[in-house]
Amino acid sequence: MKTQGEIEAAVCKGLSHFEQDYMGRGPKDIRAHLIDDLLVVRLQGVLTAAEQHLVTTFPAEKGRDLLKQVRTQLIETARPALETLIQDITEIKVRSLHHDISTHTGEEVVIFTLEEAPTYRDSKKK
Repeated sequence: MKTQGEIEAAVCKGLSHFEQDYMGRGPKDIRAHLIDDLLVVRLQGVLTAAEQHLVTTFPAEKGRDLLKQVRTQLIETARPALETLIQDITEIKVRSLHHDISTHTGEEVVIFTLEEAPTYRDSKKK
Protein backbone atom coordinates (compact mmCIF):
# COMPACT_ATOMS: atom_id res chain seq x y z
CA MET A 1 0.00 0.00 0.00
CA LYS A 2 1.32 3.45 -0.94
CA THR A 3 1.56 6.52 1.26
CA GLN A 4 -0.36 9.66 0.37
CA GLY A 5 2.92 11.27 -0.75
CA GLU A 6 3.73 8.32 -3.00
CA ILE A 7 0.31 8.56 -4.64
CA GLU A 8 0.72 12.31 -5.18
CA ALA A 9 4.25 11.84 -6.58
CA ALA A 10 3.06 9.12 -8.98
CA VAL A 11 0.24 11.39 -10.19
CA CYS A 12 2.73 14.21 -10.80
CA LYS A 13 5.03 11.91 -12.75
CA GLY A 14 2.18 10.45 -14.80
CA LEU A 15 0.59 13.80 -15.66
CA SER A 16 3.98 15.30 -16.49
CA HIS A 17 4.55 12.48 -19.02
CA PHE A 18 1.02 12.97 -20.34
CA GLU A 19 1.67 16.69 -20.92
CA GLN A 20 4.90 15.88 -22.76
CA ASP A 21 3.31 13.18 -24.92
CA TYR A 22 -0.06 14.81 -25.71
CA MET A 23 0.66 18.54 -25.46
CA GLY A 24 4.26 18.58 -26.66
CA ARG A 25 5.68 20.10 -23.50
CA GLY A 26 5.88 19.15 -19.86
CA PRO A 27 5.16 21.57 -17.01
CA LYS A 28 7.88 23.59 -15.31
CA ASP A 29 6.36 22.63 -11.96
CA ILE A 30 3.62 20.22 -10.93
CA ARG A 31 1.95 19.51 -7.58
CA ALA A 32 -0.78 17.04 -6.66
CA HIS A 33 -2.94 17.16 -3.56
CA LEU A 34 -5.11 14.25 -2.47
CA ILE A 35 -7.95 15.44 -0.26
CA ASP A 36 -10.34 12.61 0.59
CA ASP A 37 -11.95 11.67 -2.76
CA LEU A 38 -10.63 14.78 -4.53
CA LEU A 39 -7.34 14.86 -6.43
CA VAL A 40 -6.19 18.38 -7.35
CA VAL A 41 -3.26 18.77 -9.75
CA ARG A 42 -1.67 22.16 -10.40
CA LEU A 43 0.70 22.48 -13.35
CA GLN A 44 2.72 25.63 -13.91
CA GLY A 45 4.48 26.73 -17.08
CA VAL A 46 2.56 24.52 -19.50
CA LEU A 47 2.01 26.86 -22.45
CA THR A 48 4.07 26.10 -25.53
CA ALA A 49 5.75 28.90 -27.45
CA ALA A 50 3.08 28.58 -30.16
CA GLU A 51 0.30 28.89 -27.57
CA GLN A 52 1.93 31.94 -25.99
CA HIS A 53 2.22 33.51 -29.44
CA LEU A 54 -1.43 32.72 -30.21
CA VAL A 55 -2.58 34.41 -27.01
CA THR A 56 -0.54 37.58 -27.65
CA THR A 57 -1.25 37.82 -31.38
CA PHE A 58 -5.05 37.78 -31.26
CA PRO A 59 -7.19 40.23 -29.31
CA ALA A 60 -7.08 39.15 -25.64
CA GLU A 61 -10.49 37.52 -25.43
CA LYS A 62 -10.27 35.73 -28.79
CA GLY A 63 -6.80 34.30 -28.17
CA ARG A 64 -7.74 33.17 -24.67
CA ASP A 65 -10.98 31.54 -25.79
CA LEU A 66 -9.31 29.77 -28.72
CA LEU A 67 -6.54 28.36 -26.55
CA LYS A 68 -8.98 27.20 -23.89
CA GLN A 69 -11.14 25.49 -26.53
CA VAL A 70 -8.15 23.65 -28.00
CA ARG A 71 -6.84 22.56 -24.58
CA THR A 72 -10.30 21.46 -23.45
CA GLN A 73 -10.75 19.41 -26.63
CA LEU A 74 -7.35 17.76 -26.16
CA ILE A 75 -8.17 16.89 -22.52
CA GLU A 76 -11.58 15.49 -23.49
CA THR A 77 -10.01 13.39 -26.26
CA ALA A 78 -7.40 12.03 -23.86
CA ARG A 79 -9.86 11.65 -20.98
CA PRO A 80 -9.96 7.81 -21.07
CA ALA A 81 -6.15 7.67 -20.85
CA LEU A 82 -6.11 10.18 -17.97
CA GLU A 83 -8.81 8.30 -16.08
CA THR A 84 -6.93 5.02 -16.54
CA LEU A 85 -3.71 6.65 -15.34
CA ILE A 86 -5.35 7.96 -12.17
CA GLN A 87 -7.21 4.70 -11.53
CA ASP A 88 -3.99 2.70 -11.91
CA ILE A 89 -2.25 4.94 -9.37
CA THR A 90 -5.05 5.34 -6.81
CA GLU A 91 -6.80 2.01 -7.42
CA ILE A 92 -10.08 3.97 -7.40
CA LYS A 93 -12.32 4.73 -10.39
CA VAL A 94 -12.55 8.36 -11.53
CA ARG A 95 -16.04 9.84 -11.17
CA SER A 96 -15.39 13.15 -12.94
CA LEU A 97 -12.64 15.34 -14.36
CA HIS A 98 -12.51 19.13 -14.41
CA HIS A 99 -9.94 21.26 -16.19
CA ASP A 100 -9.01 24.90 -16.71
CA ILE A 101 -5.98 26.84 -17.88
CA SER A 102 -4.91 30.45 -17.41
CA THR A 103 -3.52 32.07 -20.53
CA HIS A 104 -2.21 34.89 -18.36
CA THR A 105 -0.10 32.82 -15.94
CA GLY A 106 0.38 29.61 -17.93
CA GLU A 107 -1.06 27.65 -15.02
CA GLU A 108 -3.30 24.64 -15.53
CA VAL A 109 -5.50 22.92 -12.97
CA VAL A 110 -6.92 19.42 -13.32
CA ILE A 111 -9.30 18.11 -10.68
CA PHE A 112 -10.33 14.47 -10.46
CA THR A 113 -13.26 13.39 -8.32
CA LEU A 114 -12.86 9.75 -7.34
CA GLU A 115 -15.59 7.23 -6.56
CA GLU A 116 -14.24 7.08 -2.99
CA ALA A 117 -11.24 8.21 -0.99
CA PRO A 118 -8.20 5.99 -1.62
CA THR A 119 -6.72 4.12 1.29
CA TYR A 120 -3.06 4.70 1.99
CA ARG A 121 -0.65 3.94 4.76
CA ASP A 122 0.75 6.52 7.13
CA SER A 123 4.13 7.83 6.09
CA LYS A 124 5.37 7.98 9.68
CA LYS A 125 5.61 4.97 11.94
CA LYS A 126 4.13 5.53 15.37
